[in-house]
Amino acid sequence: MSMIFTLYPYQNMKIFVADRISPLGVDYLQKQDGFEVVEAYGSSPEEVEEIAKDADAIIVRSDTQITPDVISGSTKLKVVGRAGVGVDNINLDAATEKGIIVMNTPGGNTVATAELTFTHMLCGTRAIVRGATGMRDGKWERKQLKGAELRGKTLTVLGLGRIGAEVAKRAQAFDMRVVAYDPYLTEDRAKEMDLEKVELDQAFIEADYLTVHMPLTDQTRGMVDADAFSKMKDGVRVFNCARGGIINEDALLDALRSGKVGAAGLDVYEQEPLPEDHPFRKEENLILTPHLGASTAEAQESVGVEIAEAVAEVLNGGRIRNAINMPSIDPKDLESLRPYLDLCHRLGAFARQAAKGSVESIKITYFGGIVDVDCVPLTRAVQKGWLSGVVGDEGVNDVNAPFKIKDLGIKVETVKSSESVDYNELIEVCTFSNDGDLRSVRGTLLGMGNDPRIVEVDGQAIEVRPVDTLLVVRNVDKPGIVGKLGTMLGDCAVNIANMSLSRAEEGKWALTIFELDEEPPANALQAIEQDEDIQEARVSRQG
Repeated sequence: MSMIFTLYPYQNMKIFVADRISPLGVDYLQKQDGFEVVEAYGSSPEEVEEIAKDADAIIVRSDTQITPDVISGSTKLKVVGRAGVGVDNINLDAATEKGIIVMNTPGGNTVATAELTFTHMLCGTRAIVRGATGMRDGKWERKQLKGAELRGKTLTVLGLGRIGAEVAKRAQAFDMRVVAYDPYLTEDRAKEMDLEKVELDQAFIEADYLTVHMPLTDQTRGMVDADAFSKMKDGVRVFNCARGGIINEDALLDALRSGKVGAAGLDVYEQEPLPEDHPFRKEENLILTPHLGASTAEAQESVGVEIAEAVAEVLNGGRIRNAINMPSIDPKDLESLRPYLDLCHRLGAFARQAAKGSVESIKITYFGGIVDVDCVPLTRAVQKGWLSGVVGDEGVNDVNAPFKIKDLGIKVETVKSSESVDYNELIEVCTFSNDGDLRSVRGTLLGMGNDPRIVEVDGQAIEVRPVDTLLVVRNVDKPGIVGKLGTMLGDCAVNIANMSLSRAEEGKWALTIFELDEEPPANALQAIEQDEDIQEARVSRQG
């Protein structure tokens, strides 16, 4: 089975467009077979809850709040789409817990936001705003309004995603030196973009200009604070067209007044709209715009069409793009990952059924060539497999699997190991129980057909296909045991498709795993368990 979150096409699906998007986007949805499009702009919170009850999808911009009440009251909701980047108006925790996909459109306003950022940078370098205002007032302040040049200055970019990369490209066209801090930026990517990757403190130290292009998270909130300003050059210029709250506003105000910051430009704020009496409004060397990042005709049309297409694709059983609460996988990457996703799901199911006692933690280790790929989807597949026998396949998907694992109090650790192994790629799942019990299972793909195999159980080498039904037996290592087990299964008409056995030490305990066409009846399994030569017998269901 595919472990990517898959929806099958439904008929008569209701799409609730709660905020006004491009008419082209609405028109696209209306032309799709089986979609009922409900446009209800400016609805009250109570009206939103009522309309959302039987909606399959909701599309919003920034106005409508998708609260826990909206989510809990919905019975069919599968996806919430944001026509834009920020998802502050969508309760991600509630959506994730319920397995609802939350998507945005990070590419649609990329150029618009990058160009606005550069507009702020230019206005913070040359006294454009004051000069234009003075001209209207009859002034001629040529001598008083001396500016600077961008050429030769160092621009620090915090966050090198789509927008940050576009800003960097434009800065280089102005002959600026660009340094970037981004925890996910690789050296190869930095080299490709002809810029320098630096750590956060160094990013502050190097900046003549600093621009923020990161999402607002617990990690980035207040990232640019008083301590950060203390590390910067005197007269540094600072700009934020990303999300309010990344720059501490009190610290910025102090830095402006002290001269540490020579000029600044903001398009986003901790509180929006910005209060009329906010002290920012009185600072001459601070240029303010009312969250105009995506406010171009081109961007609005682009994000409206993009989110309409993305929502329709999900509802029609296609790929998932730009999901906030689950990995988005390129179709080409998905095809290469699909066999691993299936293997990981089965390893997760096997590990749960092998575990004894109450599991406290799960450790997933990747070996070999697979460490070079994005393993997040694989980790989610392990979690989903582990949960499948706990909450049922219908209650868990790639969206909420990590959330539900955490809710059970289980810690998940992932490791990419450089240790040499006997296979090109190897995946290990270990479970640790509160009574000290440790269980492990390793799996890989074999041959040109990428056939999944379990190749080790609790340190014992084995080779078995993780078919839907396995019988796992620990037995005394002596002649006749395998024949006895085969007879017992044959007596209850259970066919053995294949088997594999292994022993740790001659004459001690051996491990035997049978691939079965069907599950043995309870009385047969009980008879096997009660045999004096059997230490342990259990059915492991992988399907």
